[in-house]
Amino acid sequence: MKSNLKLFLILCLCFYSLEHIKCQVPYFPEQGEWQTKKPEELSMNSELLKKAVQFALSNETPIDSDLRVANNKVYANEPNYEIVGPIKKRGKPAGLIIKNGYIVAQWGDVSRVDMTFSVTKSYVSTVAGLAWDAGLIKDLNDKVADYVWDGTFDGEHNSKITWEHLLTQSSDWSGCLFGMYDWADRPPKEGTIDTWKNRTLFEPGTHFKYNDVRVNLLAYSLLQVWRKPLPIVLKEKIMDRIGASSTWRWYGYENSFVNVDGIMMQSVSGGGHHGGGLFINTLDQARFGLLFLNKGKWKGQQLISEKWINLATSPSKINKNYGFMWWLYNDSAYMAEGFGGNYIIIGNAYDLLVVIRWIDDSKAEEFMKMVIESIKQK
Repeated sequence: MKSNLKLFLILCLCFYSLEHIKCQVPYFPEQGEWQTKKPEELSMNSELLKKAVQFALSNETPIDSDLRVANNKVYANEPNYEIVGPIKKRGKPAGLIIKNGYIVAQWGDVSRVDMTFSVTKSYVSTVAGLAWDAGLIKDLNDKVADYVWDGTFDGEHNSKITWEHLLTQSSDWSGCLFGMYDWADRPPKEGTIDTWKNRTLFEPGTHFKYNDVRVNLLAYSLLQVWRKPLPIVLKEKIMDRIGASSTWRWYGYENSFVNVDGIMMQSVSGGGHHGGGLFINTLDQARFGLLFLNKGKWKGQQLISEKWINLATSPSKINKNYGFMWWLYNDSAYMAEGFGGNYIIIGNAYDLLVVIRWIDDSKAEEFMKMVIESIKQK
């Protein structure tokens, strides 16, 4: 997460009180359509908003449009790195600014399906929340080994890992999943393969480490709990019910198929680190964000519990800026973030939702500053 963007939003949102939001019936878009409103109708400055949109268009991410090239470059220091999941060339900058549920600005091709990289992690977290709501996971402090008994969590260290440890990226699980070792994911700049392999493990729950292998482990564990592919769970429980299109896909790896009840199912990945992850258009990404902006409710139906959303967007014990795979600002704002300048930013205090695709990460703070200013200067 980009610390400057985080700091900026903390400062902005702290100066804006919920009392400034007018009481109104929430708006939810019908499938295949989304109403727009002029910025002035929602007390926003249209000229400042236009400048923000132009800024986003003018500050495209510098990563290669061929994401196979981009991935190989950014992960070049990882031992035996390879792409084993689907990957596609990225589009041009695109995005949506949504106020009070209505689109007030958009740019680029918002219907184009693109990779979304680590934004996918927030979807993995959501599937965990659905399992918790359904009672498939009784307690987040339960040991995952009590649910997944195939040896994945065997051993003195791994057997201590709980669902909460996986959700907060504090498990320090040690092992190999689908041919990928935990220690090979974003290794330290110093040391060798031998030192990385033989390092002293942190007690589960005591150390935060952003690690895609362990996120994939959570997805694999949830597959064992649901006993059906996670994309089907997400589709039936969330995406169909919020009117998402039929174009999004969620992939794993070519070697991540496992036998569940006699049926080969793909265990999906939590991002595009090795390819795969969620491929989705900007409009569908916004529908998912709008569900969270409305505390899990869509047209009067509670699709995922408000209690879960509050848990997922609360500071974890080991990292106050991270919840259950959501980056946090304060009580009023949080974000899903992915490689290449992909964001879902939810600002509860403003009733604001921003989805950004392919912006230069170093410019995201300035862009959000312009959006906030368009609300302040009516």
